Amino acid sequence: MTRGPKGYVWALFSIAVFGAPHSSAAQPPADTLLHPPGSFVSINGANIWYESEGQGEPIILIAGGPGVSHTYFHPFFSGLAENLRVIYFDAFGSGKSDRARSVQEYTFDQEVEIVEALRNHLKLERVTVFGHSYGGMVAQAYAVKYPHRLRNLILCDAPYNAEAWQISNDVINDAIQNQFPEVWEQLQQLRRRGFHGSSKEHQELYGRIPPTLFMFYHPANPAKPVFEVNTDVLYQIAGDDAEFLVGGDLVRLDFRTALSKVHIPVLVLAGRFDRAIPPRLALEYKHFLPDAKLVIFEESGHAPFVEETSRFIEAVKMFLRK
Repeated sequence: MTRGPKGYVWALFSIAVFGAPHSSAAQPPADTLLHPPGSFVSINGANIWYESEGQGEPIILIAGGPGVSHTYFHPFFSGLAENLRVIYFDAFGSGKSDRARSVQEYTFDQEVEIVEALRNHLKLERVTVFGHSYGGMVAQAYAVKYPHRLRNLILCDAPYNAEAWQISNDVINDAIQNQFPEVWEQLQQLRRRGFHGSSKEHQELYGRIPPTLFMFYHPANPAKPVFEVNTDVLYQIAGDDAEFLVGGDLVRLDFRTALSKVHIPVLVLAGRFDRAIPPRLALEYKHFLPDAKLVIFEESGHAPFVEETSRFIEAVKMFLRK
């Protein structure tokens, strides 16, 4: 399979991910970011892009989405590279990795297998896996299927099943209805005409919602990360109306019972002002993972590694040292 054009689409990840798109003038282009060395690996006939930074025990970072590139992790995880090997990658359909010929090729299970194939390609015996937002669901699925390959599991602002994802949808839509009632009314007009979240008209309305409503604690922070989204992947895996009703592959996901049987150290991270995945959902992990360590960042939204970078890095280092 050959690599297709990037063709990124900006969208509001009101389905518990990333907040509204913001002006490219407020951000550096993705190709001007300082990236560590990277290359392609062939996985199931597709070119998958990965990068590696630092030396030491490996930690693989799984980005949110579905369909989001790893770029928004830069440069916020470089502090870990002082004594760890930090591995970034773009899942199939995102970032520099290949695009599918048909959207039906994008599946949740495939994203889990890419993590394992990457670990095997890099000849890593055991790894720590970090999953952010939707990436946390991929990380949990990996932990359940490949527990013997894991040293630690780190989940950041991540749902644990389809019900938690739907709760996130409801929380976000309640906020839009209450804080931006004029946008909400226009959304309802679209929906009465049969438009779903995947429609251009729907996405344009969501683009009017500032990212601070869901994503960030401090209004200056949306300009820091660079988000790249392929919404073909998003709506294939999460359903074509994912902002309102979780669908696609995600409907069947629930990791609570299976994950409770995986005996590895788990760190759960949450932003106090995350209005996409509220902290009460992070607390739910203690019900089926009673030994998990929970850290809440008091001045963060959905991306504490962006808003409280130093404290975030120290929390992860401390967990891994123990």
